[in-house]
Amino acid sequence: MNHIPRTRTVVSCALLVTALGAGVTACGSDGNPLSAKPYDAAGLISFNGPTEAGKRADPDKPLEVTADGDEGRITDVTAQDSTGRHVAGELAADGSRWHSTSPLAANAHYTVTVSTEDEDGAPGRKVFTFDTSQPTTKQRLNVTFGPEKGTYGVGQPITAQLDHEIKDKAQRAVVEQALRVDSAPAVQGAWHWVDNKELHYRPKDYWPAHATIQVHSNLEGVKIGDRLWGGKAKPLKITTGDRIEAVTDAATHQMTVYKNGEEINQIPVTTGKPGFETRNGVKVVLAKQYFVRMRGTTVGIAEGSADSYDLPVYYATRVTWSGEYVHAAPWSVGSQGYANVSHGCTGMSTSNAEWFFDTVREGDIVKVVNSNGDDMEPFGNGFGDWNVDWQKWRQGSALFNGKPDGPAPGDALRVQPAAA
Repeated sequence: MNHIPRTRTVVSCALLVTALGAGVTACGSDGNPLSAKPYDAAGLISFNGPTEAGKRADPDKPLEVTADGDEGRITDVTAQDSTGRHVAGELAADGSRWHSTSPLAANAHYTVTVSTEDEDGAPGRKVFTFDTSQPTTKQRLNVTFGPEKGTYGVGQPITAQLDHEIKDKAQRAVVEQALRVDSAPAVQGAWHWVDNKELHYRPKDYWPAHATIQVHSNLEGVKIGDRLWGGKAKPLKITTGDRIEAVTDAATHQMTVYKNGEEINQIPVTTGKPGFETRNGVKVVLAKQYFVRMRGTTVGIAEGSADSYDLPVYYATRVTWSGEYVHAAPWSVGSQGYANVSHGCTGMSTSNAEWFFDTVREGDIVKVVNSNGDDMEPFGNGFGDWNVDWQKWRQGSALFNGKPDGPAPGDALRVQPAAA
């Protein structure tokens, strides 16, 4: 919203009140020109949209509203379509012209409310409505949100998968602005471009426990590029459960499990031995499998070598796509709590693994500290999103320009003109 200071108007009103005498005002009953009933500003302004019945506007062209002559100025313009999507715009400092800075949607119905002020400070208003035409191209950008509907842990990121690559930063901003995430309780969050076809959304910190998160797209019908328009996206609703965090200290060989900030269990474990060290950092539960056949050949270990293995594994909780699990390891109970002897997984007794399996869900936090292994990858091997600090995370947004905090452009509340 662009708003022009009204200092000149207030002075004009005060002088007029003095000239007319006490108790007589021409600026409204309270002496404020904004309290007067708005006049019809049709003769003061014009816009470049269609006025003939049945004619549709070209969504490729920006919307423009101008003040005619020297008899007044534009003070505010609000433009939105029937779904509630606002059109961003800029107002000239002298109030002579307003133009849109975000693209119009195709095949949409728009309402444009223009507020004005004449040379005496009296407020005016004019409302325009128009429809936009169909896009000239049939190429659409479709979005698929993830995960599937359900209840997850507080570490679960939201994903948006695109079916076309978006490389241009301005086009990324159009896409990102249209992908909306709302949570109750509300938290600060941001999208991060993982690559040209995938975005992840996460809060600054983990999601609150027992939160409701709703995701939807306002991209349909919006022009993204010369030959690409926004397509449909199925909305998503998920919830979070208790805040479950499992922290494994590879140096002390202990896993401590917390529920909503309180310790609920401590489990002796073994992690990766030299050459197969477990990754440090925060991981997120990806899946739970009662039984998995684990073979060394799947992680590059030659069959028949000293490190080769082929084992039935139970109560397997997966934390990376490359094969890192928390699971039952009855063959290493003698080392659990004392030494690291695994090929990278976190092993524990069968009873402890069953308890862990029954306690955690997808999206819960599994963190490893004090390992000699590499750090968990941010992307591509599960959800390592929480290993990216907040400032770097926001640098991956097309909207924030690397600012460490604050709302995205367009998220601030619009200040409406004073009511008549």
